[in-house]
Amino acid sequence: MEMSDDIYRDIAQAYAAAAEKAPGLKSRFTAAGFDPAAVTSVADLSRLPVMKKEELLKIQRENPPFGGFLASDLKDIGRIYVSPGPIFEPALSGGGGHGLDLLFKAAGVGPGDIILNTWMYHLVPAGLLFDEAAQAAGATVIPGGVGNTELQAQIIVETGVTSICASTAFFLTLADKVIETYGRDAWKVKTAFLGGEMGDWMAKRRRIEADYGVSTWAAYATADLGLVAYEDGGDGYLVHPDRVVQICDPVSGEQVAHGEPGEVVVTARDATWPMIRFGTGDSALALESNADGTVSRISALQGRVGAAVKVREIFVYPRVVEEVVIGTPGAKAAQAVVTRESDRDMIRLSLVLEDGADASAAEAAAAEAFKLHARIRADAVSIVAELPENAELIINQKDR
Repeated sequence: MEMSDDIYRDIAQAYAAAAEKAPGLKSRFTAAGFDPAAVTSVADLSRLPVMKKEELLKIQRENPPFGGFLASDLKDIGRIYVSPGPIFEPALSGGGGHGLDLLFKAAGVGPGDIILNTWMYHLVPAGLLFDEAAQAAGATVIPGGVGNTELQAQIIVETGVTSICASTAFFLTLADKVIETYGRDAWKVKTAFLGGEMGDWMAKRRRIEADYGVSTWAAYATADLGLVAYEDGGDGYLVHPDRVVQICDPVSGEQVAHGEPGEVVVTARDATWPMIRFGTGDSALALESNADGTVSRISALQGRVGAAVKVREIFVYPRVVEEVVIGTPGAKAAQAVVTRESDRDMIRLSLVLEDGADASAAEAAAAEAFKLHARIRADAVSIVAELPENAELIINQKDR
């Protein structure tokens, strides 16, 4: 696919203007010797070092609330969100839930749908973003928020809720409560917009679809950027047309080859809250790339960048270990341990199996799944009786 050149023209104009209003942004550009007005391509854009979330946090502490990055007038800000840290994120009035309406439209949810939105409405953007987006798509929203299971089950039945926005766990709690209290026929929900969770998530979603007769949908959004990418029925997530997404080496900030995992680095087309070459701290890989190497479709998230361990020149993410569990018949849990022995990185897998599972078949399947997803071989696969509760998926013992 071609990346439209006008997105770079828009970025050049928007960030050149923003730098005149936002001294923090201007000093970031000056320190990098970067001229936003000269941007005509992703190569020009990539001359700016990636800014990590931790850096934004530090800048805001030194110069609260926005670290000199606000490129619009305070009177134009509709809300200030507060993410853990705390990081302050200004949101301008209007804007259809910052692109999240595309997710509802892809799912065919709109006028005539009643959505129970159980995301939090205070401090963080999730609740209000989903609310605005659903309304922009033409649906009716019940602002449920978190908790209150009995009441929310009653709301679902008596108002005829057709769609639920929730974490996977809370969705299951609500569905089971409706069915247990009012019977299976009272359950009329058709679609669910679920929070992306690590773990055996896609398999869990397939079970939910089969058991509760719903189609499930998800998006990749962050507080800083709004919607980055969303499910459209194809693999992974389709990148929002107003975002330039790069998959970059988490250390050097350079674009990695297509299909290699790396940090999701995003530039927004508009600069009201100037997120240019912003490192999300999440890792993914490109499923489809544009001609210039930017990404038009990203995979499911592989984990936080800091959680990856470099093994024989390849970053291995926690997600790989989850894929091993999904791809191994009879596996309940797994863990990878990385060590360094006589100048070589070693990675060993431990598997916990269901009672009666075929151990040798499981070992072979786990080794195969690991090689497929990590692109390197595991040095050993062993069956263990148990792993600690909430054991880390990957442990780095290289420096011991």
